[in-house]
Amino acid sequence: MAMFDLTGQVALVTGSSRGIGYAAAQALGRQGATVILNGRQRATLEAAAARLKEERVSAHVLPFDIADPEAAAAAVTQARAELGRIDIFFSNAGVQHREPLLSYQQQDFDRVVFANLTSQWALAREVARGMSEHGYGRIIFTGSITALRGRRDITAYTAAKAAIHGLVRQWAVELAEAGVTVNAVAPGYIKTELTSRLWNDEAFNQWLFDRVPQKRWGDPQDIASAVVFLAAREAQFMTGQVMVVDGGMSSSM
Repeated sequence: MAMFDLTGQVALVTGSSRGIGYAAAQALGRQGATVILNGRQRATLEAAAARLKEERVSAHVLPFDIADPEAAAAAVTQARAELGRIDIFFSNAGVQHREPLLSYQQQDFDRVVFANLTSQWALAREVARGMSEHGYGRIIFTGSITALRGRRDITAYTAAKAAIHGLVRQWAVELAEAGVTVNAVAPGYIKTELTSRLWNDEAFNQWLFDRVPQKRWGDPQDIASAVVFLAAREAQFMTGQVMVVDGGMSSSM
């Protein structure tokens, strides 16, 4: 068997109609996994699935809002009924709100923390139940370098991602005996549609290149490669870890 072969495994990727989520689903599918695409809009998911099927990737769509825990749990139950199990879960969907700390409204803080922490916890726990019964699983969260290095105007996002990093360690201990590994990838600045305002800003690009040793934006495929490694059987002894993928940004003075 080739290394990192995922043939016969089923992978659920949230927020996968575009950007990092789509790249991760594509990479997992290219390694042989059956992928389940998630997002809120069925039409965009169907379009993404169609592109993957052109590559002979087995792709299914599962529209639901991760911020609705009941709907998310029902969707996971549906996916298991249709496909038998979920072997790999990449918890990637999330939201952002930018506002200076002293004017940040609590309702915005609560909304961002719920979407990026509470709802991730609820959905991943539901997936973990099935993995534990099956005796095997790979759970991968999206963390952030902002949980390692301060960044202004994103107080709720930073708090949620720092908690995700802690959750990874705690879940790794709790789920190890069930054959489930739990890790996270912490992306640096990745060039996606959602960051287009920043990479079209000449001043921001200069700020970024001054701080990233590789002098470039990350690509979604950079994160997807890390996800494939953490999802593979070869990563069975790696759990409770946050893998930083940032071109060296967090290591640089």
